[in-house]
Amino acid sequence: MNPSFRSGTRAVVLTISDRCAASTQVDRSGPAVVALLRQSGIGEVTAETLPDELDLIAHALRHHAAEADLIVTTGGTGLAPRDVTPEATLMVCDRTVDGLSERMRSEGLKHTPTAALSRAVCGTIGSTLVINLPGSVNGAETSLAAILPILPHAVDLLNGHTAHNPPGEHSSGAPSRSASSNEVGDDKP
Repeated sequence: MNPSFRSGTRAVVLTISDRCAASTQVDRSGPAVVALLRQSGIGEVTAETLPDELDLIAHALRHHAAEADLIVTTGGTGLAPRDVTPEATLMVCDRTVDGLSERMRSEGLKHTPTAALSRAVCGTIGSTLVINLPGSVNGAETSLAAILPILPHAVDLLNGHTAHNPPGEHSSGAPSRSASSNEVGDDKP
């Protein structure tokens, strides 16, 4: 299944790493994530590097959520004391999307037992989807590839395009009513 993002989808990739932010290490995972997103049809992808600082990460997530449809972080999801990306993400997200995190860990376990140590979370800030990826290139690529086929549909849903077409196939008409306003058993017109 080839994912297909709508034209105009905007993404931000945040590399979270003290060493990359201090220019003592070359960022390899951020550019790898940017390349995967561009290959998936997202034309506008910007990248930024931040140190492992809770408040800076939370601020950047809030700031970029005002304009981006998708924010992907790489790094800071492990067990080291300065790995605080999940905490920063949870501070600012309205809702979590646990199934995406579970899918990434499940796929990662096929490659390495240390994938079980990932604390990566996924969630939403308004209509923006936020995805935490591991900081290693292999971990970031494997995790993103595991969920990439369903991300266009998730982004569409968050942006009000609620027709339930197969991932990669967009509806051609006006957005339908959201599921939350038309729940089964809802007696409201």
